[in-house]
Amino acid sequence: MSAGTGLAGKLALVTGAGRGIGEAVVAALVEQGARVLATDLAPEGVTALADKYGGQVTARALDVTDPGAVEALVAEAERTLGPLDIAVNVAGILRSSDVVDLTDEDWAATFAVNTNGVFHVSRSVARRMAGRGRGSIVTVASNAAGIPRAGLAAYAASKAAAVMFTKCLGLEVASRGVRCNTVSPGSTLTDMQRALWTASTDQEEATRRVIEGDLATHRTGIPLGRIADPADIADAVAFLVSDRARHITMHDLYVDGGATLRA
Repeated sequence: MSAGTGLAGKLALVTGAGRGIGEAVVAALVEQGARVLATDLAPEGVTALADKYGGQVTARALDVTDPGAVEALVAEAERTLGPLDIAVNVAGILRSSDVVDLTDEDWAATFAVNTNGVFHVSRSVARRMAGRGRGSIVTVASNAAGIPRAGLAAYAASKAAAVMFTKCLGLEVASRGVRCNTVSPGSTLTDMQRALWTASTDQEEATRRVIEGDLATHRTGIPLGRIADPADIADAVAFLVSDRARHITMHDLYVDGGATLRA
């Protein structure tokens, strides 16, 4: 357990916790002594986490697009587990398409999870945190929120909205002791990243292409020469919710190996 983080014994809600970055966030918080309410639309992954970590992790199914379900879960958690000190919005989806071919359904579904879901969860926990005068909310966004990406208009726009929403919330609740920040990953080795690779491309070749960039799609490579591991993103989240970041709010932390050249 790392000393000085102030996470021991705190209660954290993590959405999209069943795999990838969300699973890594749960692991990072548990390692530093936090208790975690791990939620996901599909219960299998979070149930496995509860089995793995025992009493430190409680698993619940949650559809973040349903405001009633979010409010009910937060109320239940505060009643049965204790006051929430931390909330981490990780749940997200990606549907890639050129804008001219993008369907209304894919646009709406992307915003329903990536933007509305962040709103539903953050609003519910912020109400309670602000009343207690303490708390930390982190939204996992994307570096696509800050630089145009071909084929990712819906995803990029939804993440940009989530970033600005989180900053505005942070401004409103700062005087009441609640910090709100975002972490914006670049390419990270998750199922979402793999879904962007064609079935005919092996992982080594796909990784090389991401690192080197693609002039045809105006995409820069990754200066650090590697794709992120989910733990890289989770470590950034764990820092921002810890006491070590007690004077940081409304900040957007890029964790992308320099891929956007911080455009």
